[in-house]
Amino acid sequence: MSDVEMARIPAGRVLRGDQRGAERREIAVDAFEIGVYPITEEQLAELLGIPARHPRRPATQLSWLRAIRLCNALSEWEGLDPVYSFDGEVVTPDAETDGFRLPTEDEWEYACRAGSTNAAYGPVREVAWTAADGIRGPVDVGARLPNLHGLFDTLGNVWEWCFDPFDAESENDARAVRGGGWSDAPAFVRATARRGGRPREAFDDVGVRVARGPMPAAS
Repeated sequence: MSDVEMARIPAGRVLRGDQRGAERREIAVDAFEIGVYPITEEQLAELLGIPARHPRRPATQLSWLRAIRLCNALSEWEGLDPVYSFDGEVVTPDAETDGFRLPTEDEWEYACRAGSTNAAYGPVREVAWTAADGIRGPVDVGARLPNLHGLFDTLGNVWEWCFDPFDAESENDARAVRGGGWSDAPAFVRATARRGGRPREAFDDVGVRVARGPMPAAS
């Protein structure tokens, strides 16, 4: 299978925001690893034993639950201990295992910003694919400029699932997706961009970028 290229993100702090309001809070993030690119159609197809129609495009139409199972499958492929266990559709992470997992929102935003305090880590037209490009779906990863961690496509192209609930105080079981996608206006493609999706829902503008490292406690 094509290797999942990972980048080491050092421990640090970041002011985490939400585009729906002005409130910002400082969060501390331990060192972890995260994918340089979103998981591609080719990587997913190799796991499933099927051909890929667009090998270098981000894999989409992955629900949160399927993204969780993808992380476990990648772990098993690499001979690592899977992070997640299931009781029906209740997912429980093992904080001590070394396998692939979804990033938390804190990790995602910290990795995306790469030290930047601006809405985006560079001019949106240079770092992200958005509705301004007139595209009709995701495009090949790595074609626009990376951030200072060497991560491509954290903004635009496809939104990315995180492990966290979209609203921890709600009984709704929606999970957070981050970063904006190919069908969003440039003004909405930013490090604070977030929306929610139910665990079984899949979308043509949502993909997944995997992480590795001890599972942080909920913030």
